[in-house]
Amino acid sequence: MLEIAPEKVAHVIIKAREYGAKVGAWNSTLQEGDAEEDPQAILEDLANDITRRELMSFINALNVDEQSHLVALAWIGRGTYEPEELSEAVETARAERSNCTARYLLGMPLLADYLEEGLERLGYSVEDIESDVL
Repeated sequence: MLEIAPEKVAHVIIKAREYGAKVGAWNSTLQEGDAEEDPQAILEDLANDITRRELMSFINALNVDEQSHLVALAWIGRGTYEPEELSEAVETARAERSNCTARYLLGMPLLADYLEEGLERLGYSVEDIESDVL
């Protein structure tokens, strides 16, 4: 049984999508650091991004059980565990808990997709949950 409200997971999904979608303005001059030389140059410096800070604060405010279930859900979504292995995934997440679960989760490039897939694999309707949050 999932011990984090699906609405909280939906909030993380929505914010993770916002955070992942941000790109900076295109620089049309040709000089070192331009997108033609370095495609990463067009991405914003997201370390101090307000959406990132908000998302990290939200995840850090969750209790240990909720954080463990959130990590387990991401693992189920990426296929590391099967839905019937939820308890094992939660125990592993709890045992391997890092100092900053939020930093670990935000380090997953496809976090929103993994969480969405995890919810769906556990039988939740992501569209219904997200519409309740929005």
